Amino acid sequence: MSEPAQRREPRPAGTFKLGTIAGSDVLVSSSWFLIAALIAFLMAPRVEQVQPGLGPWKYVAGLTFAVVLYGSVLLHEASHAVVARRFGFPVKSITLHFLGGMTAIEGESRTPRQEFWIAVVGPLTSIAVGLAALGLWFVTPDGLLLMAVEGLAGANLLVGVLNLVPGLPLDGGRVLKSAVWRATGDVHRGTIAAAWGGRVTAFVVLLYPLAQEQLFGRPPDIFDFVLSFVIATFLWAGATQAMTSARLRSRLPSLRARDLARRTLSVPDDLPLAEAVRRAQAAEAGSIVTVTGSGKPVGVVNEAALLATPEDRRPWVAVSTVARTLEAGLSIPVGLSGEALIQAIQRAPAAEYVLVEEDGTVYGVLATADVDRAVRQ
Repeated sequence: MSEPAQRREPRPAGTFKLGTIAGSDVLVSSSWFLIAALIAFLMAPRVEQVQPGLGPWKYVAGLTFAVVLYGSVLLHEASHAVVARRFGFPVKSITLHFLGGMTAIEGESRTPRQEFWIAVVGPLTSIAVGLAALGLWFVTPDGLLLMAVEGLAGANLLVGVLNLVPGLPLDGGRVLKSAVWRATGDVHRGTIAAAWGGRVTAFVVLLYPLAQEQLFGRPPDIFDFVLSFVIATFLWAGATQAMTSARLRSRLPSLRARDLARRTLSVPDDLPLAEAVRRAQAAEAGSIVTVTGSGKPVGVVNEAALLATPEDRRPWVAVSTVARTLEAGLSIPVGLSGEALIQAIQRAPAAEYVLVEEDGTVYGVLATADVDRAVRQ
């Protein structure tokens, strides 16, 4: 079975698959159709000026330009995907949406160099496309084709330069992150610095319409204010999310499964639930593990299921009825810590996990709620 087939996942809601590029699915968000229609509407007067008499076809010409423009956005995102794959990172998909595109890369860069090249290649690709279109401008005859070349050149040069602004979630933010990471040796400090850059950028974008007339001599209209608000909100949200994630990840090295383990009582899986609870309370144990006659752990009592069982029924049901069978991933080494511990939990999401020593004996139970509290303190 091929690698893409192995990793195939359901498409996000509201997206449509166009095909594949650089080994990744190319998806189009339903929001793209809105921006495509908006571009067609805004381009229609310019089309009419360049080629009078087209009537309704001027909107078709505008829509065609939107498709060509987003083709260059796809090249931008595909360049991220190609470089990420060269560094060994799987790329799930490339999605075109209202504000441009997004490349879903699995995993985090391991070095500042990887972070830099995966990020910077996108803006460089847009600038290269813009310069190529600018070169074509000198040999393209007048008419709609020249208008398209002009728009393609201007849009790509603008996208390339603006994407180098040093603030997350822009590519320039990741470039700044890589620089701070390299200078300090701390990836989380790099992320936080780039996130603050993103917040500052969001604030500047929000204020842009107020300075528009002084800069370009054109008073802002309602569209300018709405667009600046949407972009500023996108930037602020992306920067804030990155900052929160970095602060949480900075606490991971001190996260140890052994330190978070609850004292555990092992009981036969056919023991009455009431007796298992009584023994656990007497032993001041915070969790219960069911074992076979030979002492092999086979399940961990689910706290929510236990509390949902009425006390008058507990003497008549076996403890195994409220225990989750220890499937693959629900038994993890007690020595795990930091990122490895989080990854083990993410591979098999559950409320509780049995922690085992190297010889297979039960050390305790790890509750996901306890991990969440430790990370957020």
